[in-house]
Amino acid sequence: MSAPRTMTGTPLPVVLAGARGHGRRHVDNIRRLAAKGLVRLAGICELTPLTEDEFGGELPEQSADLGALLDSTGARAAVISTPIPTHTALALTAAERGVHLLLEKPPAPSYAAFRRMADGVAAAGVACQIGFQSLGSHAVPAIRDLIAEGAVGRVTGIGGAGAWVRPEAYFRRAPWAGRRRLDGVDVVDGALTNPLAHAVATALALAGSIRAEDVAGIETELLRANDIESDDTSCVRVTTAQGGSVTVAATLCAERADEPYVVVHGTSGRITFWYKQDRVLLQRADHGPEELRFDRTDLLENLVAHLRDGTELLVTPDDTGAFMQVVEAIRTAPDPEPLPDGAWRRVPGEDRRVVPGIDALVAAAADRLCLYSELGAPWARSAHHHLPEEVSTR
Repeated sequence: MSAPRTMTGTPLPVVLAGARGHGRRHVDNIRRLAAKGLVRLAGICELTPLTEDEFGGELPEQSADLGALLDSTGARAAVISTPIPTHTALALTAAERGVHLLLEKPPAPSYAAFRRMADGVAAAGVACQIGFQSLGSHAVPAIRDLIAEGAVGRVTGIGGAGAWVRPEAYFRRAPWAGRRRLDGVDVVDGALTNPLAHAVATALALAGSIRAEDVAGIETELLRANDIESDDTSCVRVTTAQGGSVTVAATLCAERADEPYVVVHGTSGRITFWYKQDRVLLQRADHGPEELRFDRTDLLENLVAHLRDGTELLVTPDDTGAFMQVVEAIRTAPDPEPLPDGAWRRVPGEDRRVVPGIDALVAAAADRLCLYSELGAPWARSAHHHLPEEVSTR
């Protein structure tokens, strides 16, 4: 898609929908880009208006109605950082007005809602960036180049691991948190679809399998230690159309929090990518280990560059189609199995639940490209769900 051009040198007027919670990061980033003369915060869309103390300065125009706010401010771009079930409707509200988008991940709670959003954005001719910030890392193309050069031989599979710690209060932070559906509407919050979604999307990107049609089959094991609907301890294996395998394991009930990573397994080496740190470890036969560090391109900054001079967008909706197939497989899988009482414990004084041994299982899943049940976790056997070649790509 050729980029609709804005006036070069003029700060792009931006509206932020969702300025609390994760949205605070967008407030900080918009301020950073405003200081560079790239954007101007024209308005904030929140159901409850922010106070100046909360915002930390003079507030722009505010409204609970995104469409009205876009109309009154003349914004040219919108950053949408609202609850997952609202993404599609708000994105289409912006697109219908010719407003370009940075849409937080996951882009939608179902494949059908994703298609409605992506098709509507394409029909409107607006630019849309999906907020998988890890895909802005310069490590991603560098690793792809290493794979193409045969640095680790033939790729035998790609693993991903995320061992995080979240208190029980995390699942009470919003009405939709920890829910698969709310008031009859899909939410599909869960370890793999929301907090550790980057592990899934980044692994798929390194596999060169980012579009919906790149997915041939999906297996899931969805479990929960917390008293929630969604999964907090889960794994997924994607079989790609090219016959490759991507296995990602995640938990929010780790014994100790660790940096999430993706690992490329080859016949003569491996490449490990700690995607939050933009750090890569290359290990290969007949070479000493090499640690590499990379910069990253901010996704809103990339959207501005796209609008100004046609710079290629880093994460288009179609580039997240394979990830959305995973979301759909998780959405349509049986509800996550509660872990038996003996499989988890509370941490005294920390308001959190831990699954003993899960840190090692997560690492082993990424290392051996196995699901929890295949690694001998007795509590995972009944959670396996296989979706063969499936999900329609329309």
